[in-house]
Amino acid sequence: MKIASQLRLVPGSSIKEQIDNLQEWGYEGVEVHGRDLADTIDDVKKAVANSSVKVCTVCSGYRGCALDPDPAERDIMVRDAKEILSMAADLGAVGMIMAPIFGPPRLPDLSPLYSAIELEKLLIAKIVEQLGAHAEKVGTLLLFEPLQRGETHFWNRLEEAIGCAEMVGNPHVKIMADFFHMNIEEPRIDESIRKAGDWIRHVHLADSHRAQPGTGHTDFKSGFAALKEIGFQDYMALECGIEGDRTKALPACAEFLRSCM
Repeated sequence: MKIASQLRLVPGSSIKEQIDNLQEWGYEGVEVHGRDLADTIDDVKKAVANSSVKVCTVCSGYRGCALDPDPAERDIMVRDAKEILSMAADLGAVGMIMAPIFGPPRLPDLSPLYSAIELEKLLIAKIVEQLGAHAEKVGTLLLFEPLQRGETHFWNRLEEAIGCAEMVGNPHVKIMADFFHMNIEEPRIDESIRKAGDWIRHVHLADSHRAQPGTGHTDFKSGFAALKEIGFQDYMALECGIEGDRTKALPACAEFLRSCM
């Protein structure tokens, strides 16, 4: 297991300085955002070229929505997501993170034919077929992210995201696990990780109150033990608020995470 951070959390006057700081503070990976990545990808490449820190993932960044009733919104999402998947492959990243929708359903309820959620499941499978095929073509992964119920009605638990990935049946479609969301939605984080097994190819880290690990009450040790049991060897990236001086909090967080492994 390798420790990473989202780039936006790291102080520095340039991307290179941010990457240098991550390396100095004991991090092995960096997660970049997909929005405007086309404008910064060359700087990211240069910054990691001679660094032990590598790009682990690209976090969403696409416009539109895969589950919008407007075909134009869905088309924008698919087009943007394909471009971001291509950039993720170019950066050598594990994959691009995807959360299908925020908030309530946008599709109509057509009961008794289909409920809105039944329609969403059928639609997302078709869209992910396209994105999974593109991920396979360029050589990266599409990573589903379940979110807690306050952010979305769709894919709140790991098993729900796995169910969709199984429907698509493409080995380039996997899931990621977020400790903050799991702390709310999963009965036991460690058991849910064991059940998900090798579907998990990326992890987000935040404590119970969504600040950096080590500042709340989430049990990271049992979760990390479960990740080891399933053979997880990829990146775990900070996606959280940072309490305190970041030049001190980020190295302290890396030390805390290693103590939990």
